[in-house]
Amino acid sequence: MARILSGMRPTGRMHIGHYLSVLLSYVEMQHQHECFFLVADLHVLTTSADRTSEIKENIFQMVCDWFAAGVDPQKSAVLIQSEVPIHYNLYLVLSMLTPTGWLERNPTVKDMIRDMNLQDSVGHGLLGYPVLQAADILAYKANLVPIGKDQRAHLEISREITRRFNSMYGETFPEPQEFLRNYPLIPGMDGRKMSKSLDNAVFLSDGPQEIQQKISQMITDPEKIRKADPGHPDICSVYDFHKILKTPNLEDRAEGCKKGELGCVACKKELAAFMDGIIAPLREKRAGYESNPKMVWEILNEGSRKANEFTTPIWNEVKERMGLAY
Repeated sequence: MARILSGMRPTGRMHIGHYLSVLLSYVEMQHQHECFFLVADLHVLTTSADRTSEIKENIFQMVCDWFAAGVDPQKSAVLIQSEVPIHYNLYLVLSMLTPTGWLERNPTVKDMIRDMNLQDSVGHGLLGYPVLQAADILAYKANLVPIGKDQRAHLEISREITRRFNSMYGETFPEPQEFLRNYPLIPGMDGRKMSKSLDNAVFLSDGPQEIQQKISQMITDPEKIRKADPGHPDICSVYDFHKILKTPNLEDRAEGCKKGELGCVACKKELAAFMDGIIAPLREKRAGYESNPKMVWEILNEGSRKANEFTTPIWNEVKERMGLAY
């Protein structure tokens, strides 16, 4: 059994892309490994330090979706990063050991700077994002980190930091290995990657009418204007979603589109109905958590308490190794 650390920045409600690409993996992993699932609120400060008033509500909305999706606090530790002091402490220590050149070359941070238009406001925190990520991993001595292919560079910096610490102070941390996950790329309603910030997402809290309305706006084959027009499902984001969700009769659907026997309106309605069938039970469970915030915060507080109990000996070991235990 491996020890896994994974987390998300609290950005509020989760959409179906999060569910299909991450939350289902969390549920699977918690039955096979020792898992720590991190609400990474400190990471929010690296890009949005002026919007801290939103963090608490975003945490609440996000974890309601986690629990509704099946993340079980009895099988895994669900914790808030800022409530566990080792994250601050280890981040500071590791930052002393990390050359700035490693951080400046990191392609993931470069992408964040470009995508968020932060070229003129790159702070120490954003540049040091990979160091905080390394601290998150090493705080639990996690040996497996689930990542997508685009996150390999970030994890490699964590591995380099681990090697440097172990070289300077003796073998303390396992070198984290990638647990490569084949996360599907989920298209949004406009054909781009699904994202809350792009306003193109179907949320796990959306009702049937909202889902239908959003799906109706999806982009289809521009040459298929009428039902009888032959379509090209291979360039249609609606058909892409049918494939991702594995809706029934995929081949018949594609043939019907090509032969002009299936129109886009009907195809979208069928997709919306199938998607609502997936979301409906999650929506119901989510409503139960959302109506009981006291219970949700108690779960998070207990997870953070367990994380503190688990990591205190690790932090004491770090201080011993570094000669800082007085």
